[in-house]
Amino acid sequence: MAERTLRGARLGGQSFEDERGIEFAARQQVGYHCKQGHDFEVTMSVEADIPAVWECPRCGAEALSTAGIEPEAKVEKPARTHWDMLLERRSEKELEDILKERLELLRGGEIGPAHLHRANRKKRVS
Repeated sequence: MAERTLRGARLGGQSFEDERGIEFAARQQVGYHCKQGHDFEVTMSVEADIPAVWECPRCGAEALSTAGIEPEAKVEKPARTHWDMLLERRSEKELEDILKERLELLRGGEIGPAHLHRANRKKRVS
């Protein structure tokens, strides 16, 4: 029985395929240089778009291509604040009117924290 058992290869073991008859894709070496002074090369396909920036494998900093490819300038939008978004919905005149109305309600004790209303009632009664 032991003679008829199949013997398998271990996991992650060797491949039984050879490289005869296989045509590899054309490759190129692309050089990069990081700010820390590290130089390294990355193997890429000839057909690949070469990135201008690559992460340095030694220090993790950004490395620029030595082939003279410049990184694209990113168009950054200015940060929109709460005030900017508010002005998209209302004019300053409308906001001033709303503020006056809300201040009158607050001072009259109709809105706002309860502890302020109790204090106002005591002052009015006295």
